[in-house]
Amino acid sequence: MHAAHILVVEDDRSIGAALCNALQREGYAAELACTRQQASAAADRARFDLVVLDIGLPDGSGLDLLRRWRSGDRATPVVAVTARGGIEDRIKGLDAGADDYIAKPFEIRELMARVRAVLRRPGGALGELLALGNVELDTVRRRLRIGGHLENAPRREVAILETLMRQANIVVNRDTVMRAAYAADEHATQNALEANISRLRQRLMQGGAEVEIHTIRGVGYLLRESP
Repeated sequence: MHAAHILVVEDDRSIGAALCNALQREGYAAELACTRQQASAAADRARFDLVVLDIGLPDGSGLDLLRRWRSGDRATPVVAVTARGGIEDRIKGLDAGADDYIAKPFEIRELMARVRAVLRRPGGALGELLALGNVELDTVRRRLRIGGHLENAPRREVAILETLMRQANIVVNRDTVMRAAYAADEHATQNALEANISRLRQRLMQGGAEVEIHTIRGVGYLLRESP
């Protein structure tokens, strides 16, 4: 099997080079583009298995480039990267055709986990709907269904569940979950996060969900199907 060929689109050359080096250490073939024009030319020239796409580019929006790719039926999976991690920004990215979304600053390990997860999916694409066991989450409309029944879940619980479902069967570090649940200007505590996790667990259990959230002490959280 050939090594996955990944295009990294990042306007900061030093950051882009570091990402390419990290991907190469994981066994992938990686190529760097620093502008929208370079990214467009690279995608026209070669076939990539995945694109890590920075949204803020010096010569135009990465989302506009992504929309053009999708309107032209280019289905290459895309992990969108942005300095803004709010729900509205995530919705815009997913609506534009991103398969996953990660906000800066992020740990290289988290990006590698997302890359592996997207490449494992059938066809490499995620779309808007996440599913595990009998749990479904519409990531754009923010709708949670358990066994087909619509749940009225608060936004923080939905954000936490989305983060865990995107990396199902992978331990997600606590800081990543914290960033998903709370805005950068919110002063959240570990106790507040644990309270949200506890309420989400209760909601899943009461709804008869076939998934479980496990706390990995000192590290983070793991979502997997119930045995």
